[in-house]
Amino acid sequence: MQKIVPNVWCDGTAEEAAAFYASAFPGATSYIESRYPTEGLAEFQQGMAGAVLTAAVEIEGQRVTLINAGDEFRPNSSLSFIVNVDPLLFDRDEEAARSRLDAIWGALTTGGRELMPLGEYPFSRRYGWVEDRFGVSWQLMLTDPDGEPRPFIIPSLMFAGPVQNRGSEAIDFYTSVFEDAAAGNRFPYGTPTGPATAEALAFGEFRIGDQWFAVMDSGVEQGVTFTCGVSLEVLCRDQAEIDRLWTALSAVPEAEQCGWLADRYGVSWQIVPEQMGELMQRPNAYEHLMSMTKIVIDGF
Repeated sequence: MQKIVPNVWCDGTAEEAAAFYASAFPGATSYIESRYPTEGLAEFQQGMAGAVLTAAVEIEGQRVTLINAGDEFRPNSSLSFIVNVDPLLFDRDEEAARSRLDAIWGALTTGGRELMPLGEYPFSRRYGWVEDRFGVSWQLMLTDPDGEPRPFIIPSLMFAGPVQNRGSEAIDFYTSVFEDAAAGNRFPYGTPTGPATAEALAFGEFRIGDQWFAVMDSGVEQGVTFTCGVSLEVLCRDQAEIDRLWTALSAVPEAEQCGWLADRYGVSWQIVPEQMGELMQRPNAYEHLMSMTKIVIDGF
C-alpha cells in the first residue's frame, strides 16, 4: 500500500483533472474515489450533496488524489512533481525516452504555462518545468540511466520565502519523524545564488519507506510558499501512529481540522487511518469528521 498519497486541492474540477492526467501519462488510469454524502453537510456545502468529493489518478503505480473543494486554495510550485523519464525503461534507448518525455510535456503544457523551458541544463540533458491548466507544477527530467534508480513520480518541496534555506534541516526533521526513513543525496549550491546561501540545497532528497521526496532551496526570489493547495496524506495503521505523527508534525494549531495540519515549514499533511474509506461508510461519519481536528478512530 502507498503510505503517503499527494492530494491536490481543486475548485470543483477534480474529476476533470484526474481524466486529464490519465490522458497525459501513457498507461495511467483515473477513477472516482468518493462522493459527498447526501445528508449532514454544512449549510455552505448543501450544493455539493452527492457530488464527487475525491477522484484519483494512478501513474506508474503511484496514486495522486484530487479533492473537490472550493477556491480557498490553489496548487503552486512550492510542491511540484518530478517526472523521471529513465532511458532504462526503454532498454537504454535515449531517443525513445526523449520522445515519451516530449509527449508528456506537450500534454501538460496545453492550457498551462512554462516555468522553465524544455531544453538541456547542467543537471539533465532534457528538462522542463511546467504549471498545467489546473495549477499543478511538473518537472520533467530525462534521468541518467547510470544513476541510482528513483520512482517515476517524486513529490518535490521547494523552500522559499519564509522557509528559505531550510531544506537540509527539513530532510533531517522528516527522517527523524517517520519510521523507515533516511536521507539521500544532498547537493548544496556551493556559492550564494539569489536568496540561497552557499550551504543551501540546490537539490536534496529523502525517502519514507520506498517513497522518495525531493527538496530544494529556491535560487531565485519566490512569491509562493507551502499551502493546502497540495498536501501529503499519510495512511496510518492505528490510532497510536496517528497520535505520534500528529504530535510530531503539527505546528500551526489554527490549521488543524478533519485530520489536516501544517508543520513547522507550512507543509500541509493529512494524518488519517488506513481504513478511512470504511469509517466514512458509518452513520453520520461526515458530521463526526467535521467536528474533529486530529482524527480519533473511535469517534466515528
